[in-house]
Amino acid sequence: MKKIVNPGTTQIINLLKRPVAKRNNLEATVKTIFAAVKKDADKALKKYTKQFDNAVINSFIVDEKTIAGAADKLSPALKAAIQLAKKNITIFHTTQKEKVQKTETTKGVFCWRENRAIEKVGLYIPGGTAPLFSTVLMLGIPAVLAGCKEIILCTPPDKNGEINPAILYAANLVGIKGIYSVGGIQAIAGLCFGTESIPQVFKIFGPGNQYVTAAKQMALQYNVAIDMPAGPSEVLIIADKKANASFVAADLLAQAEHGADSQVILLSDNEKITDKILTEIKKQVAVLPRKNIALQALKNSTAIVLNNITDCITLSNFYAPEHLIIATEKPLALVKKITNAGSVFLGKYSCESAGDYASGTNHTLPTNGYARNYSGVSLDSFVKKITFQEITKEGINNIGPAIALMAEAEHLYAHKNAVTVRLNN
Repeated sequence: MKKIVNPGTTQIINLLKRPVAKRNNLEATVKTIFAAVKKDADKALKKYTKQFDNAVINSFIVDEKTIAGAADKLSPALKAAIQLAKKNITIFHTTQKEKVQKTETTKGVFCWRENRAIEKVGLYIPGGTAPLFSTVLMLGIPAVLAGCKEIILCTPPDKNGEINPAILYAANLVGIKGIYSVGGIQAIAGLCFGTESIPQVFKIFGPGNQYVTAAKQMALQYNVAIDMPAGPSEVLIIADKKANASFVAADLLAQAEHGADSQVILLSDNEKITDKILTEIKKQVAVLPRKNIALQALKNSTAIVLNNITDCITLSNFYAPEHLIIATEKPLALVKKITNAGSVFLGKYSCESAGDYASGTNHTLPTNGYARNYSGVSLDSFVKKITFQEITKEGINNIGPAIALMAEAEHLYAHKNAVTVRLNN
């Protein structure tokens, strides 16, 4: 991890560039698989599951017996931990429910807005080296709270065609029954078009590698919505001289172990604490099981020493991190200055891992600078907001003349007539 002291503007921009994975004709691959799944449905899914996951699947649907039996494969301690996380995530997301507020904008003119759940949603849960059963909770809980009628979960099988039991347990715990053992581009295509096995959905959620991300972006071309653009995971930490070097190093490494293309950034106004943190990183990374992955990520990462914490906040807002940790003496004093971040962690005990698992906030967040214009997943992600209006005779008399005048000024005389026929009767 490089250390730079008081870099210039041009150097800062270069230092904060996200790592870009080699695409290797990625778009062409996605198009090919989408076309195959659209044409051959389950047959194509089986072909690509064998090709990419080295698994032979006879039926993509995970049966109820297998789902129920997953609980027996987990330790009581892990099940209790998942249940604690479910409780906290449910509590926090329940607070996001909105009450209908009917407003009388003019005498006799009533307007309001109501939520309607997206009826069919697809949840993509990564498997591979890190089966993210926590993401089942983060996506499944708000989907259930929102009232989505059909929740379809896709996750890649291992070489034996099986799904990690923790994923199945978490899905069953939140009430998801439609679970399918298919991953990668082919899973996103299946959710996009529908197949003999997999229902078509209206919106797709969930993280994934560059192939899954590209596939989700392709789904947009077929009128299927997605939660947000996504890229490799990232964290930015702002630390002052009072920061705990061991804590900060641990947080940086927690993010670095996600993947070789992850990025971690340290900003500080104090070179001494920066050096302590870098020393701690070297100690802690040496004993990590995913050491090699973390070391690759650290090659994309930088520690930057600036003149003051205000400059650190300014630079953080420019970078717009997925995760932002404020490891300063008085973190709450900085909250109002934060404009761009996916999720913020305040103070020495607010580790990013808490948000990943069990504090209650959602861990499906915008990356790659999209925190400038996207929010993380919430209850709102699973609903549409429909506006309503009810206008009485008194109401149309009050606003009708203004409407007619504006319609005429825009040369839309049918619009004007729709009002005047009511005013004259």
